[in-house]
Amino acid sequence: MYRVNILTTPLRAAVHSFRTSSPLPSPSSLLFPLFSPKYISTMSAVAKRLEGKTIVITGASSGIGRSTAFEFARTAPANNLKLVLTARRIETLKGVAQQIRAEVGEGVQVLPVKLDVSNPEEVRAFVPGLPEEFRDINVLVNNAGLVKGVAKAPEIAEEDINTMFNTNVTGLINMTQAVLSVFKKRSEGGAGDIINIGSIAGREPYPGGSIYCATKAAVRSFTESLRKELIATRIRILEVDPGQVETEFSVVRFYGDKSKADAVYAGCDPLTPDDIAEVVVFVATRRENVVVADTLIFPNHQAGAGTLHRKSA
Repeated sequence: MYRVNILTTPLRAAVHSFRTSSPLPSPSSLLFPLFSPKYISTMSAVAKRLEGKTIVITGASSGIGRSTAFEFARTAPANNLKLVLTARRIETLKGVAQQIRAEVGEGVQVLPVKLDVSNPEEVRAFVPGLPEEFRDINVLVNNAGLVKGVAKAPEIAEEDINTMFNTNVTGLINMTQAVLSVFKKRSEGGAGDIINIGSIAGREPYPGGSIYCATKAAVRSFTESLRKELIATRIRILEVDPGQVETEFSVVRFYGDKSKADAVYAGCDPLTPDDIAEVVVFVATRRENVVVADTLIFPNHQAGAGTLHRKSA
């Protein structure tokens, strides 16, 4: 979007010169506007909106969470950005943090934190346990979530039910409440962004996914209620709902059976975690008055939870 705006003026100048039969402008004169303060300002507007901000991402050790961490870092690599990456796998998180530092340098501070969002005690201790310089949180990306099994009632395992609800719903709500305590201290009733990662499953239930679909429907209802409750503040409540994305999601669903997970994507060209990360960063970097409240993202071959076109082998 910004590249189109940048090139518009010099391109028009060249076209006008051609039409009026006057000598074409030199390459340097065409490129000069690209380096003017006006265009430099346009190019860096998004990065400036992230300047000095602290962003918390749950489930950041893999998949959409990991990609979101990289996308934020790449968007504002020299703007004193602080990333707090949480997940249960701390060693994997440390590796992600090292990779981000290696790619973008020291302009982004990265703090890996071991956190199981399904554990209320760990969530309660999360904000107070952060180093002082990381406690002034500006953005929370509630990404942690999972699905277990494809069982139908009445064969759904109680353990799977509890795991999905405790992570996808209770964990998300508890994290939101913990971070809202930081947001609400700011002027005009509070300020900050909460970005909940939902799913097409929260809009369109399907057989074999009743519990997972129920958890994502709960996230959708909680998100919409929260937006209305906070309407008098500067706190933005945003939801990003992916369709089919190839991550560890299906491997977890099939209890580590990679062959069954691969079959889910057979004949398809699913979205990647990077595709969703780009949307997450986009909604977070709009002007404060702009709320991209609801976003549904499909790959080209998908039109619903169970409506997919698979290429023949």
